[in-house]
Amino acid sequence: MSAKPEVGLVREASRQIVAGGSAVLEPVEAREQRRPGADCEYPVLQVKLPQRRRPPLSGSRHSVFLACKASRTTPRTATLRFQIQRCATDPNSYKSLGDSFRMIFQVEGLFGFYKGILPPILAETPKRAVKFFTFEQYKKLLGYVSLSPALTFTIAGLGSGLTEAIIVNPFEVVKVGLQANRNTFAEQPSTIGYARQIIKKEGWGLQGLNKGLTATLGRHGVFNMVYFGFYYNVKNMIPVNKDPTLEFLRKFGIGLLSGTIASVINIPFDVAKSRIQGPQPVPGEIKYRTCFKTMATVYQEEGILALYKGLLPKIMRLGPGGAVMLLVYEYTYSWLQENW
Repeated sequence: MSAKPEVGLVREASRQIVAGGSAVLEPVEAREQRRPGADCEYPVLQVKLPQRRRPPLSGSRHSVFLACKASRTTPRTATLRFQIQRCATDPNSYKSLGDSFRMIFQVEGLFGFYKGILPPILAETPKRAVKFFTFEQYKKLLGYVSLSPALTFTIAGLGSGLTEAIIVNPFEVVKVGLQANRNTFAEQPSTIGYARQIIKKEGWGLQGLNKGLTATLGRHGVFNMVYFGFYYNVKNMIPVNKDPTLEFLRKFGIGLLSGTIASVINIPFDVAKSRIQGPQPVPGEIKYRTCFKTMATVYQEEGILALYKGLLPKIMRLGPGGAVMLLVYEYTYSWLQENW
């Protein structure tokens, strides 16, 4: 039997980009919003959960998409709500998820749930493509250096996270600004219009369209370093199972642990990012500027546990969501190798 022809660089890169872009499985970000009449120093968050009916999927490989649906049930809203809100006892704050839905609909109507939806839609597919493509490329480059496989996976993950953060941060800044706008959907500026406002007023730098970049670098860099490093190292240690179902569960379990552990380690950076890019305590005064200074301020004023606000909902989302993302990438990449 003749050997398979060598795959060209462009085709191989295209496979990695397509497979990575297909792993867009996380829900759209929630919006930050102060409930009318609240005196809370920090705003609570509104929720937007656009729902779409999907046709049923069958087959062993498609079971990964069923797990995806469960990962969507806990929105990022809960994570950001805990990270930003410092006055949970305030009587005017949202009392529950249902209460937030009712108030958003009553005050701003149906379209209030969709404020700031365009930036994450535009960013998610290229973000996932960059995550996996750069990981593969950094891993390939590190193959020329005398490093252990464990260290190679970890460093490649760090590099992919830092690259991903640079690309996604401007989208994050625009998204947070739109979501914090308390006007009705029709009254708020468009995504492009708001981005132009930021550039005109603050520029492209760390106070403008790239505000919070250091925290975003930390969040994505640390997450991907642990996420990829743990997954591929542990997966190589545990023997492959010949049974397709058990093999799927083996990968899913490792991916679940990868997403969970990465979430626990990177959440202080996530809290810092939320504080820097979110509304400041006093309008016109910037309290949170840089990543590590923000962490220090939060620790001094609120204690160590404040750096882990929103950990539980984050784990509930990124534990199973991280597992699904890895499996979608692997199965899609495998299919592309066989058919393209």
